[in-house]
Amino acid sequence: MPSYCFYDIEKIAWPAIVGGLKKREQSIADSLATAEKVRAEMAELKSENEELLAQAREERAKLLKEAREIKEKIIGEAKEQAKLEASKIISESLAAINTQKMAALTDVKNQVGKMVIEVSEKILRRELENKGAQEKYIKDLTSEIKLN
Repeated sequence: MPSYCFYDIEKIAWPAIVGGLKKREQSIADSLATAEKVRAEMAELKSENEELLAQAREERAKLLKEAREIKEKIIGEAKEQAKLEASKIISESLAAINTQKMAALTDVKNQVGKMVIEVSEKILRRELENKGAQEKYIKDLTSEIKLN
């Protein structure tokens, strides 16, 4: 068997072991630093995502509010326009009714006038046929007239 001395092992093996441990320690430290860096980046990304989500919610609420306002404005304008149109139609209808009413009244007056003339004409013809009665009526009228 080979004879190694403790001093030889310490001189040859110990630096390799210590070097390996230092490399391992450095690798662990680097991994921990990387993990801490990734954790910080993840926290920052989470914070940014929460901000973006809050902004998106705020923007959505703003858009919904604007949409409601526009909807209400359009509905209000449509109602106002409908009221104006209804008023216009009612006014035109009333004017047409009044025009037709006046035309009907004029027509009725004309028909009544024609009937009065026809009846008067028939009465006068009958009265004028009897000449003796006419002369008596004229005498009665003249006797009622008083001369000054």
